[in-house]
Amino acid sequence: MAEQDTAAAVKIDAAAPAAAGAAAGAPAHSKKSKKGKLQVSLKTPKGTKDWSDTDMVIREAIFSTLSALFKKHGGQTIDTPVFELREILASKYGEDSKLIYNLEDQGGELTSLRYDLTVPFARFVAMNNIQNIKRYHIAKVYRRDQPAMTKGRMREFYQCDFDVAGQYETMVPDAEMLDIAVEGLTSLGIHDFKIKLNHRKILDGIFKVAGVADEDVRRISSAVDKLDKSPWDAVRAEMIDEKGQTPETADKIGEYVKLNGSLRDVYNKLKEDAVISGNELAAQGLTEIEDLMTYTEAFGIDNYISFDLSLARGLDYYTGLIYEIVTAASAAPANAAELKKKAQHGNKDKNPDDASEYVGVGSIAAGGRYDNLVNMFAQASGKKKAAQIPCVGISFGVERIFSIIKQRIAAQAADVKPIYTQVYVMAFGGGKDWTGYLPERMKVAKQLWDAGIETEYVYKAKANPRKQFEAAEKAGAPLAVILGKEEYADGKLRIKRLGPEFADDDGELVDADKFIDTVREKLAQVHEDGVNEVTRLIRGL
Repeated sequence: MAEQDTAAAVKIDAAAPAAAGAAAGAPAHSKKSKKGKLQVSLKTPKGTKDWSDTDMVIREAIFSTLSALFKKHGGQTIDTPVFELREILASKYGEDSKLIYNLEDQGGELTSLRYDLTVPFARFVAMNNIQNIKRYHIAKVYRRDQPAMTKGRMREFYQCDFDVAGQYETMVPDAEMLDIAVEGLTSLGIHDFKIKLNHRKILDGIFKVAGVADEDVRRISSAVDKLDKSPWDAVRAEMIDEKGQTPETADKIGEYVKLNGSLRDVYNKLKEDAVISGNELAAQGLTEIEDLMTYTEAFGIDNYISFDLSLARGLDYYTGLIYEIVTAASAAPANAAELKKKAQHGNKDKNPDDASEYVGVGSIAAGGRYDNLVNMFAQASGKKKAAQIPCVGISFGVERIFSIIKQRIAAQAADVKPIYTQVYVMAFGGGKDWTGYLPERMKVAKQLWDAGIETEYVYKAKANPRKQFEAAEKAGAPLAVILGKEEYADGKLRIKRLGPEFADDDGELVDADKFIDTVREKLAQVHEDGVNEVTRLIRGL
């Protein structure tokens, strides 16, 4: 094909439809089902779902963004079994232990699916006698909770964790965790969030001065932790009616757990309170908060932090600083109780197994300091001189973050292509001797693959130009490498930008042995500042 004929052929790009039509399915089998044939419900288990197409593109962008962040902060990755010995997980999660999935006895071991990535990490550190490590872990965890699928509250979900284990200056790694939280969420285009922060020693000190017995502290922590979902009156009633506290004790706790504000403002109020600052545990916590403020100011993240004494984090293993990150979508609807009542009374239009209608997204990331967990495992395994290995970490909830991003970009989500193809290799020609250049297209595609460039071509010997452009548009490829019959025979390739705005652009004719550099240059123009379309969309650029 002459050069002008190839240029005419590329004009078809402008006339290509928005997407190629789907191929017709195979005809259905007409054989009748035999008696006794296995029948199944084609559905996923409650609280789980399949992920595909554009959803997976967005999720993978979340994973890659967070893993790059963790590596930037010096993290090394590990992996642990999806199930652990049941005794490893037992008594680590307080009242939430009822949500652990226990497995049947298989071969003499009692095991359970992991509830989080923190306890397996502590077991890993103790088992391998690790003295210090920065690790990140991205993996699925399992909780037998009431699902709210559209809010990202599921029974099977991914956590992205970053933890630091080892002896360091007080509050230094803790402050970096908060910075990682800010970096991670802002790099995903989430800016309207608040880091709710508290300190277990301060909270335990408040419980002590209020008259809570040592053995009841964790149970009262679990009650206080419900303040983000329930009003104070309900939490107070639980303390008195279910957990045996006096009204005076509950009211004293209430005076403090309603306090929230900036780090410095709440710190000053507590420091000036003689009762709290006079308690040994609370005083230790306040000293650590004083150190923390210096570091968060150095990182420039104070405006994201709220010192909130209602935050308790019900998990038993936390010993110091605790935090969770919330957004406007985290809270339940104002009429949640009414919506829940309707759902429980069998609204036919709603799924009774899904709480999406009456709950919020909840926290989208959380973490804290757990200084005793590694040592607990080491001692329990018989190590008499086990070293104390303090730990602190942050965990991002991918499904909850995904639900927020998906809602924010809903209008543009249709533009996200589930394929990563950057270049489509095409061939144009004609005449009785025209073979379609299929082996030649394969050779060019191989060169692009070897150069690390995502590439496709039509799996047909003689594909007409329109079909090739339709395939390229369906794949979302921004660039075409075109083999014209006579141009390629002369050692030339045509490189063309795709899309309606480039309909009148015939592309650039280049030497076939030097085309990779030109492809890279044109892709650099497509991906402004080295950021691809999906990342740009997620970040709101």
